[in-house]
Amino acid sequence: MSDAMHDVRPDQANMEVSKNLRRGLFLISAITVTGCAALTVQDRESLLSPRFQHSEIVGLVAGFGTTFAALPDLIGMFKRQSSKGMNPRMAAIMGAFQILWVYYGLLIASRPVVLWNVIAVATNFFTVGAFLYYARRER
Repeated sequence: MSDAMHDVRPDQANMEVSKNLRRGLFLISAITVTGCAALTVQDRESLLSPRFQHSEIVGLVAGFGTTFAALPDLIGMFKRQSSKGMNPRMAAIMGAFQILWVYYGLLIASRPVVLWNVIAVATNFFTVGAFLYYARRER
């Protein structure tokens, strides 16, 4: 090994690498922020249904997944016919805030936001109702 390699301490080498990585990350970020206006996604009519925009199709698919994520708990409670293992607070809180999402969807005129959140409100309130029903029966 040369003497130049022995003169650099590991701490200094790590700091230099870290500094170069930060500079590179900053450069990439600056390029991304300033030069991507033409690369933004343009919302166009869907090929599936010209009445819908691409963003609405994505919203419908995303909403489907998040809305029905709570359904297994409700189905499980019906199958067990018991409230054991369920906490109704989460469903009640989610249902209450999803009402705000419905209102927001109406404000921005977004069909997917309104549709999925109306279904989610119903699902969460059915979950709370089923919990109360089975909890009362278990007493």
